Amino acid sequence: MLLRATILFLLILPCINYALADSRIKDIVYFEGIRENVLVGYGLVVGLNGSGDNLKNSAFTEKGLTDFLERLGVNTRGANLKTKNIAAVMITATLPPFGRTGSRMSVDISTIGDAKSLKGGTLLATPLLGADGEVYAVAQGPVSIGSKPSDDNDKPDTMSPTAGFINNGAIIEREINFDLSSLKELNLALKNPDITTARSIETAINSAIREKIAFAKDPGTIEIKVPDRYGKNVMGLLSDIEGINIYPDNIARIVIDEATGTIVIGDKVSISKVAVAQGNLVVKVDPEADFLFEIGATKKSVTSPRGSEIALLKETTELNDVVQGLNSLGVKPKDLVAILKTIKQAGALHAEIVTK
Repeated sequence: MLLRATILFLLILPCINYALADSRIKDIVYFEGIRENVLVGYGLVVGLNGSGDNLKNSAFTEKGLTDFLERLGVNTRGANLKTKNIAAVMITATLPPFGRTGSRMSVDISTIGDAKSLKGGTLLATPLLGADGEVYAVAQGPVSIGSKPSDDNDKPDTMSPTAGFINNGAIIEREINFDLSSLKELNLALKNPDITTARSIETAINSAIREKIAFAKDPGTIEIKVPDRYGKNVMGLLSDIEGINIYPDNIARIVIDEATGTIVIGDKVSISKVAVAQGNLVVKVDPEADFLFEIGATKKSVTSPRGSEIALLKETTELNDVVQGLNSLGVKPKDLVAILKTIKQAGALHAEIVTK
């Protein structure tokens, strides 16, 4: 019953005309150069209460410990190390756009050996490398177990003992060489490439700036030429552009999560004339009949097998009307998914189906 209610709620949403809902350009594009960069590093967590790596099974942990101690002037080559209070870990982080030297960022930590838990451990100073092999940050500090809390929750989202994080645990040591003010032209990349949306962005920018500076190169890219009147004030130009409202177009799409029975139907999804029979359920889309559904023999009789549940719809109806009618007939989520896929295979469903 709960699943049916959930699906009915989700399918009511497409009744809202999303095509008429305007969006800011900043919410549907990426600006060239204003992006995050991933960092990665290999380090050691110490101070574990016997829950660290077994050095006999993790040669990389023993070598990492030996190399680290040698850098501190302690020679342990050839020694039989048996400590279980240390664990080899991988550190990942995201360098924010325009991150400046001395500012901090959070890091995620995961074990790569057979350590049981990182609880109570401390990460030793670890350099974090970019894709070019250069060191951009150094991480160190006490490890918190689990993943970073979400914005609306102060507690960690998961409590895996072999993964952790350090809030503001890394210091940025090198900046990305990118001078935004020196750009003469830049690109906007659409998060969801679409020909109509790209053209709308081009038209809206040229109209707002009152100069033809935007060119839609392809469905996913709009090229912007910096006008002379902005000089080196590229930030000012981007500020003027990102607040412009446009009406993004949508691809007719249905997303189905078979594991949970969740179905989300986008705008502009429609069907042609079709009839589907499944078990004691008969679904018809008839251009000559008005929207009507009957349940069993308790309603007035219709031309169909006795005891069948019938849905009669206009050919031009949108799919959300079909599905709401099916929900009213008590169709289960699993049957609803099968019906939608069958209609698609028959060529009568005009939408893309994405199954997760």
